[in-house]
Amino acid sequence: MNTLGIDIGGSGIKGAPVDTAQGVLAAERERIATPQPSTPEAVAAVVRQLLEKFPETAGPVGITFPGVVKSGRTMTAANVDPAWLNFEAATFFTAKLGRPAVVLNDADAAGLAEMRFGAGRGINGVVILLTLGTGIGSAIFLDGKLLPNTEFGHMEVRGKEAEARASERVRDEKNLGWPEWGARVGEVVARMEALFSPDLFIIGGGVSRKADKFLPAVQNLVKVPIVPALLQNQAGLIGAAVVAAESATGA
Repeated sequence: MNTLGIDIGGSGIKGAPVDTAQGVLAAERERIATPQPSTPEAVAAVVRQLLEKFPETAGPVGITFPGVVKSGRTMTAANVDPAWLNFEAATFFTAKLGRPAVVLNDADAAGLAEMRFGAGRGINGVVILLTLGTGIGSAIFLDGKLLPNTEFGHMEVRGKEAEARASERVRDEKNLGWPEWGARVGEVVARMEALFSPDLFIIGGGVSRKADKFLPAVQNLVKVPIVPALLQNQAGLIGAAVVAAESATGA
């Protein structure tokens, strides 16, 4: 039985059924623009549309959220409507969708998928994943175990939040060339290398498809190996679905 994964982002909401045993999408994903304002009611209506596009799925739904999530409650809302602050999201989605919903941080979900099925598979030590999109998400692992809700995209770099200098949104808005943007990303990665002495960096998000254009500029600024996410922007969907499926079985 496949499990539905939903990935809520600042610009788009994506959904797809996931084969959680293999870590692959079981059908082509669907994407709908994030409503503006992105209130819980408006986002739930989009999630419901995505659910209806995959009537063959049943059981729990895994949902990612771009912010800190504790026990299904969304605690921050940097790139979505402030109505999500301190909001019982899992309970809300469960009621709106008519089936159990599990909500977790988007980068944590992507990291879990990459560690199980992707670029971090079999890697011990400290692994840091950064997702580059509307903001910068992060996930950090020690011997495959997640420290949740790190949100390193909000640390200060050159007097600004890291994601205000080096997110993919900033690259688009400022029309930065790939090497120039890669140097900005490299500053963020170098700061994290100095703080955590990791064994591997994984760069995720849709921009990981173009890793050859900017990762060399990033690697020039750090000693630790940096690799693109193998699951690219499918990682969040896969990770969310896996967590939801395992919540149903108690795994």
